[in-house]
Amino acid sequence: MQSILAFIHWNINPEIFHIGTLSVRWYGLLFASGFLIGYNICEKMFKFEGADLKWLESLFIYMLLATVVGARLGHVLFYGWDYYSQHPAEIVKVWHGGLASHGGALGILIALIFWSRNVSKRSVLWVLDRVVVPTALVAAMIRLGNLMNSEIYGVATNLPWGFVFERNGETVAKHPTQIYESLSYLLTFGVLIYIFFKTKLRKHEGFIVGLFFVMVFFARFVIEFIKEDQEAFEAGMALNMGQILSIPFIVGGLYIIFRAIKNPEKVYPAPKNNKRS
Repeated sequence: MQSILAFIHWNINPEIFHIGTLSVRWYGLLFASGFLIGYNICEKMFKFEGADLKWLESLFIYMLLATVVGARLGHVLFYGWDYYSQHPAEIVKVWHGGLASHGGALGILIALIFWSRNVSKRSVLWVLDRVVVPTALVAAMIRLGNLMNSEIYGVATNLPWGFVFERNGETVAKHPTQIYESLSYLLTFGVLIYIFFKTKLRKHEGFIVGLFFVMVFFARFVIEFIKEDQEAFEAGMALNMGQILSIPFIVGGLYIIFRAIKNPEKVYPAPKNNKRS
C-alpha cells in the first residue's frame, strides 16, 4: 500500500494578505494578471499584422466585462438556479465564488459580436481568432487560482501526485484536476500562438478559434470524468453539466475549422493610422 507521505498535502491560504476589509486573494491576482498579460499579447499580435492599436482599449473592456458577467450568469443558470432563484441578491456577489467557464465563453462571444459591429467593422471571426490566443493563457491562470482556492478538484486517486486538500477537510488524495486543465490550456496557448505567428492559417478566418474550441473543451470533457460533481444534481448523470455544455463547443469548433480550411485566405488592409490617439 502506498504511503500517504507520497501525496501532496495542500493547505495554501487563498488569501495573500488583507488590509482592514480589503482582501487580496491568489485567485483575483492570477485572474487580473492573466488579463494584463493577455492585453500585451494582443498588442503584439495587432502590431504584427498592422491592425489598429486604438481598438485595444475597448476590446479589453468588452472582454473583461463579458468574462465576469458571462461566467457568473453561467454558474447561476447552469449550476445553482435552485438556490439563486430564491436568493437573487446573491447573484451579484461574485466575490463569494461561482464562475462557469462555459458561461464566460458565451459571454465573450456575444460581446465580441457587438464589438465587431460597432468598433472594428470586421468579421467576428477575425477578432475571435486573435483574442482566443491569450484567452487560453488566461484560462490556465484561472485554473491555478482554483488550485489556490482548493476548489474544483477530482475524485480520489492513488497516484503519487494526488493532492490532499486539507483546507476542505479532505483526508484522501484527490486528482488535482485544476493542474490538468491548466496544462491543457497552456498547450492550447502554445499551439495557437505558433499558428498565428508562424503559419498562414491565421488568414483562414475561423481556423484558430475553431481549434481553440476543440482543444479546450475536448480537454474539459475528458477531465470531467475524474472531477468531483460541482453540484448535487449531477450525481448519477452519465455526463455531468460541464461535459454536456462542452459538446456544442466541440462540434461547433470542428465545423468552423472545416469551413475555414475550405474558404480562401482573407487579408484586410492595414489602417492608415494604427497608433493610439
